[in-house]
Amino acid sequence: MTSSCSSTIKIDNYLIGTDHPVFIIAEIGVNHNGDVDLAIEMIHEAASCGANCVKFQTFKAERVVMESAPKADYQLKVTDASESQIDMLRKLELPISAYEKIIECCNKENIVFMSTPYNVEDVDYLEELNVSAYKLASIHAAEPYFAQYVAHRGKPVILSTGMANISEIQTTLDSFLATGNKDVILLQCTTNYPSALSDANLKTITTMSEQFNVQVGYSDHTDGNTTSIAAVALGATVIEKHFTVDKSLPGPDQTTSANVEEFRNLVNAIRDTELALGSGIKEPCVIEKKNAIGMRRSIVAKTDITAGDKISFDNITFKRPASGILPAKINQVIGMHARENIKADTLLDFDKLTSEKQK
Repeated sequence: MTSSCSSTIKIDNYLIGTDHPVFIIAEIGVNHNGDVDLAIEMIHEAASCGANCVKFQTFKAERVVMESAPKADYQLKVTDASESQIDMLRKLELPISAYEKIIECCNKENIVFMSTPYNVEDVDYLEELNVSAYKLASIHAAEPYFAQYVAHRGKPVILSTGMANISEIQTTLDSFLATGNKDVILLQCTTNYPSALSDANLKTITTMSEQFNVQVGYSDHTDGNTTSIAAVALGATVIEKHFTVDKSLPGPDQTTSANVEEFRNLVNAIRDTELALGSGIKEPCVIEKKNAIGMRRSIVAKTDITAGDKISFDNITFKRPASGILPAKINQVIGMHARENIKADTLLDFDKLTSEKQK
């Protein structure tokens, strides 16, 4: 088992952990298409939906892929198949000059800015911007050196685990924790866009939480909200989902992203799920205590009982309301005797009973 990670992690003004609200990330990623004005619009809309964080991607195409690298299958389906992956990525880069404006907008909207670096140069640049945390992509779950490089910055890190197996995650996590940085959260993720419900494998949230003693969340690439809601029910402390203002915009991730209405519905569904999950302490809530009087039952005379008669299962029954002797005390009542005549359909009362037979 990996040494214990932080049970509560602070990112900006948010505390993340099982005793705190789910941290919801709107993954803008590259949906801005390199347009800073579109990026700003997306930040405003994500904040209006109730997202806690907007996440971008910081990269230079030449440092991410080779000139000859083919597009992924899902990218071929939604972009120009004749265009190379590197040419596609070049159009999706944010200019360095955009970051100051983007971060300023995030500060005004009181929403966390986060970005995924792809190379050490990207990490170094984000450090210059004094980011509060890092989000690492699923590819980094199999790159212990890079994860350790980021961990050395001393900031909280959220790490997706798509395509990775337990052994790879263990190696990378051990490398991360060796730096002394314990602020890491793993995200269950399926690297496909969109991914099928049958591939979500949400039970790994529990598996990773128990095996690594770490907070676990979920990066949702499915259509709809079902898996995110289920993930929260399983204990996810972070939910991430791709976000766009218009699914018809060009780009590889637009069609599989949640639009404004869908993302707002997701946020509301997560908050409703949190309310429904409650405290985990099994006890009646306030309204149940009020309703219990009318819904639960008391011990009632089934027949007329004459003074001196012995109380038995033949002359009593259970009926509402619960304002008399409760059924749980039946063993105290059986074998007692009536002090006085008790009419049928009357609540029994210990004042009307005695342990001795009346002479």
